[in-house]
Amino acid sequence: MGIVMFYHLTRSGSEQTLRLLLDRALGQGWRIMIRSGEAAQLNRLDERLWLHPEDGFVPHGIEGGPHDADQPVLLGQGPVRNGARGLMLLDGADTTLDEARDLERVWVIFDGADPDRLGAARALWKRVTDAGLAAQYWSEESGRWEKKAEKG
Repeated sequence: MGIVMFYHLTRSGSEQTLRLLLDRALGQGWRIMIRSGEAAQLNRLDERLWLHPEDGFVPHGIEGGPHDADQPVLLGQGPVRNGARGLMLLDGADTTLDEARDLERVWVIFDGADPDRLGAARALWKRVTDAGLAAQYWSEESGRWEKKAEKG
């Protein structure tokens, strides 16, 4: 059983935070699923991961292709199909408790200025911690990421 980590965006954009976390996870040899509630966000991410950084790219695919299971990073809205050890949730995307229990890491990246996203993150925190899963809350309020709360 892993940890569900909540990243409350107040200064950075979701893409900047995602890249920071993604680089660390890939550096550990993990496969990652990035799930978004918005197809347009997945298309933007697809383009950005091919073009940036300029000296390389992040190998990835969008779900629904013939090689989903082989992708080190899979972008989608459905279930984990690439043997991922980590799941990044953007734009209000959700996970089940069973799915979260089976992963090393779930990152919930949410915009603190959006009351709907903030409410969804709080509801997920409650579900996760009530079920006994480990959870951490990270904030960048001070200008750098700091762990503000931990349960489990």
